[in-house]
Amino acid sequence: MSRAPKPFPLPTTQARQIWLRAQRLDTRAPFGEGAQAVTEAVAHLGYVQIDTINVIERCHHHILFSRIPSYRRADLRHAQSVDKSVFEYWTHALSYVPSGDFRFFLPAMREHKREGHKWYASVTPADTRKVMRLLRAGPLTIRDIEDDVLTEKEHLWQTRKPSKRALQLAFYTGVATISARQGMLKTYDLMIRHFGWDKLPKPASPKEITAYLLDRALRSQGVVSLDSVCHLDAPSKKAVAALIAARVRRGELVPVAIEGAGKQEHWAMPATLEPHEVSSDLVHILSPFDPLIIQRKRTNLIFGYNHLFEAYVPKSKRKLGYFALPVLVGDEIVAALDLKTDRQAGKLLMQKWTWIGQGKKTAGRRELKQKIEDELDRFERFQLAE
Repeated sequence: MSRAPKPFPLPTTQARQIWLRAQRLDTRAPFGEGAQAVTEAVAHLGYVQIDTINVIERCHHHILFSRIPSYRRADLRHAQSVDKSVFEYWTHALSYVPSGDFRFFLPAMREHKREGHKWYASVTPADTRKVMRLLRAGPLTIRDIEDDVLTEKEHLWQTRKPSKRALQLAFYTGVATISARQGMLKTYDLMIRHFGWDKLPKPASPKEITAYLLDRALRSQGVVSLDSVCHLDAPSKKAVAALIAARVRRGELVPVAIEGAGKQEHWAMPATLEPHEVSSDLVHILSPFDPLIIQRKRTNLIFGYNHLFEAYVPKSKRKLGYFALPVLVGDEIVAALDLKTDRQAGKLLMQKWTWIGQGKKTAGRRELKQKIEDELDRFERFQLAE
């Protein structure tokens, strides 16, 4: 019986550099510019999370801006509605995903169609017939439906409009897709018509989906754990663990021991572990929903930073602020900035500035602060741009 390979020891400094390279935060403009850059960024990252909070720009635009310096909101609209190279669906949250990956989501759509969706159990056949009749006539938004009789919510996040619930169910079952988005206002269209398909693509098999999940994580994370591959997706862990073990036996993956990780196992492709450096001149003001931040335990392990998302915390108990944004300088998270955009006054407001990690040191603080303020100027121009 062959012995399991000894884990490759990985200092957290090197783990940071690997993850930043995988996230394309180690170079200034890794994807170029325009709608094509959006397509390539979403394809590389695997998904870009969508969220509704807008005290600053919504996170899907923010995440793309962090990797595309010349990013414009119109670039994402073009990719979604004209090129149709990205579409919206659920990953661990509602996200933009590459249209080329559609077949990996089709089994989940079919499962919702077959078994229903727990969030939309109250949708009636009459509600479904109504929205399908409207959808067959052409794309529509919920504002186009004016004859709804409002009902009581069954949970906090549910809409009171039966037609909106029926549209959302059509979305999760793959009958409809979001063909355009203006802020949080969605335009729905029939999936087949939006993409110009005669029929839906062939769905991926369970084995193909498992490989997809692992390959997506390896590409965008560099070094992975079972938790990082299956973020908020516990049912996939058993199959992913078996695939990792098989790839280790074939020498395609090697076990990695990240400094401070204890018994938590990590793996990487051998070529990923080659050393490289990240420029200390690069500054990124990140969204709390950025892929580098959203997995809090992983961020804490590799960057020594435990991000606190305090939008739902009482004001008196907040430490970083309502919507604090981590600041990455080179390969260190050095500050958290609680910002708010005052669009009427045309200003980006600084609510609170908290130094983190290396940022707490007084040596070089003035130069570090100047770098961050220079990036804040650029960030403000993005916030206020149309």
